[in-house]
Amino acid sequence: MRTSLDGSLLAGFARRMSGVDAERAARYPGDAGGRQPVHTCYVPADKVTDDLPAQWGAAAIEALEEHAPGPRAFAEVLGLPPELAEPVHEKVVAKLTGEPVEDLRIDFEDGYGLRADEDDDAVRCAGLAATLDVPWVGIRFKSFELFERGARTLDLFLSQLAEFPAGLVLTFPKVTSVEQVSALVELLEVLEDRLDLERGRLRFEIQIETTQSIVDATGRFAIPGFISAGKGRVSGLHFGTYDYTAACGLSAAEQHLAHAACDFARHVMQVSAAGTGVRLSDGSSNVLPVGDRDAVHAAWRTHFGLTLRSLTHGFYQGWDMHPAQLVTRYAANYTFYLGNAAADAKRLRAYVQKADAGVLDEPATAQALAMSMRRALDCGALSPAEVEELCGLSEVELGRLARRDTL
Repeated sequence: MRTSLDGSLLAGFARRMSGVDAERAARYPGDAGGRQPVHTCYVPADKVTDDLPAQWGAAAIEALEEHAPGPRAFAEVLGLPPELAEPVHEKVVAKLTGEPVEDLRIDFEDGYGLRADEDDDAVRCAGLAATLDVPWVGIRFKSFELFERGARTLDLFLSQLAEFPAGLVLTFPKVTSVEQVSALVELLEVLEDRLDLERGRLRFEIQIETTQSIVDATGRFAIPGFISAGKGRVSGLHFGTYDYTAACGLSAAEQHLAHAACDFARHVMQVSAAGTGVRLSDGSSNVLPVGDRDAVHAAWRTHFGLTLRSLTHGFYQGWDMHPAQLVTRYAANYTFYLGNAAADAKRLRAYVQKADAGVLDEPATAQALAMSMRRALDCGALSPAEVEELCGLSEVELGRLARRDTL
């Protein structure tokens, strides 16, 4: 049947759109794939030792046994549903024993300060990096307000690495302009050439902790420009709670993750990074679980609530500043994933089997369900056998759905 549109006209439109589609696909490749840590532990460089992960795990277990001994006591502190008390407690203890720290950032910035022996610490920590028992490890060097010092520490650390850890991560703090990102990219290119590394091997995460990293001087969102200037090297955006809230002029009592000012910044991060493969991390809580039992319980409830809040907002990673925060970091993750697992699995199974589950899910939602199951596997909330029992999918099949491949 003939239409009123000329074939050559349609072909011209198609050619134009193919270029647009190719550009979009390059800029928005989708999730990077693979595991994402649920947290980043920031430790001042002078405090880092070769047994630090084990020390943090032991300290977290000690705090748990002292202040909430057993599943029932633990559940009462955090307000866990009775059916989750034992599984959450059991999984937290197992995690703290087997892999207490997922991502360790050796800090040469705010937590470290200005010190005469920074060169020595950079070399010493480079010697420890490959031996630390963590999946991800790296440094946070000083901001480019102190360019020479930050660049020197970065150079020393990378140059002294005996081998490059597979999970090497670099953290770029207090970014305020595209020019700073471009300068770091050029610096990394020079270092890759001098260290005989493949081009693009050195990637970095940007800390979003200045107002200029949200809205630039022209009134535009700044993050898309940062990602573009990163030339494929930006791996993550990490929110900095206290520098950002202070920059907004909030009083000390209002500087916390649940403030609406932080929600605005995080939503900008989320929209700006969506589809780019750049992952998000929330910030930290400075309410530490130390002191008597009441103080520890109060801090745990604060951290647990904030971590759950981050998870529900789509931020699957956050900062931890104290060993005892590991207790509630994992408890919140396990509560979140175990609490949703049965309902998510039912919808996922129905989608795959094209059955009626009372909800008509689109491919994008099925992808989100699969990714949630994948994250539950990665952090230890569920085992492969438990996932297969719940939704009837193997790890391979789950991965394919998470990539929106057909089964």
